[in-house]
Amino acid sequence: MKKTAMFIFAIALCSSSVRAQQPEIVQWNAGFPFDGVAEDVPATMVKIFSNLGPPAAAYVGSAWIMWGPLATGATYEQFLALPFKSTKAAHVQQVRAAVQYNKSGANQVRLSLYSDSSGTPGTLLAGPVTVKNLPTYFTCCKLATATFASSVAIAAHTQYWIVADTPSSGAGSDFAGVWNFAPSKLRVGGDQGTGWYSFQGQQEPAGAVYGMIP
Repeated sequence: MKKTAMFIFAIALCSSSVRAQQPEIVQWNAGFPFDGVAEDVPATMVKIFSNLGPPAAAYVGSAWIMWGPLATGATYEQFLALPFKSTKAAHVQQVRAAVQYNKSGANQVRLSLYSDSSGTPGTLLAGPVTVKNLPTYFTCCKLATATFASSVAIAAHTQYWIVADTPSSGAGSDFAGVWNFAPSKLRVGGDQGTGWYSFQGQQEPAGAVYGMIP
């Protein structure tokens, strides 16, 4: 982990703020308590994208922090997004993310599929799907899974985004949790309350996309 590369990080916050330099992360140096391994690919779907490790080591023990706007102790919201591309035209049916609950607020998060807009999440294409009963903070290796009511056609070699967020108010807006890092260092995205914009990051949140490739 000593080698560092620079990648685009999409984040939304006040540019004058100190926290605009990097969203907050949390480190976990102890061994993972296991809460089940990452699920197998559904028989009716194929893998369109994944940066996950093997089922029993799908992600690593450090994470980006996530806060809904009404999370206890949070002074601002922090949401994240993972960019991906398919090598072929495809139809997205399901997204998965290594989002976990830290026992504060509602145990639920929203997962959505977005188009790209100049390197940040653009138009909502599917979702949001509310995913409840998330795995506990820093266990391994269950994933938050959202299956969309209808599949979404995506183009080959075109960037799209998996977005994890909460409502601005009401049920789920007090969520506090994390999105664990993938084993590789790539791009990520985030939102701290004022929209998305390009930012430098170095660790990609773990996730996968499934569906059909014609």
